[in-house]
Amino acid sequence: MERMEAVVQGRVQMVLFRDFAQRKAKGLGLVGEVANEPDGTVRVIAEGPRGALDMYVQELKKGPLLARVDDVAVAFSPKTGEYASFEINYD
Repeated sequence: MERMEAVVQGRVQMVLFRDFAQRKAKGLGLVGEVANEPDGTVRVIAEGPRGALDMYVQELKKGPLLARVDDVAVAFSPKTGEYASFEINYD
């Protein structure tokens, strides 16, 4: 089990990207969170098996229909276990 942190750049706010990220994560059995950032990016934290995380990164690179993903910066680290489900962070 690993942790993946990603910053997604492009036209990724106001295009249902967080909902897309949550649905894809839940479909892969991942836990974590997704949030819009003030600079216009979307931050994603997910934990689960490396294979599922790799598939998730590929989905993030595609994004939902109305999005335009320019870049996904990804970093992996050991799982922390702080999440029980995958949620949208509205803060």
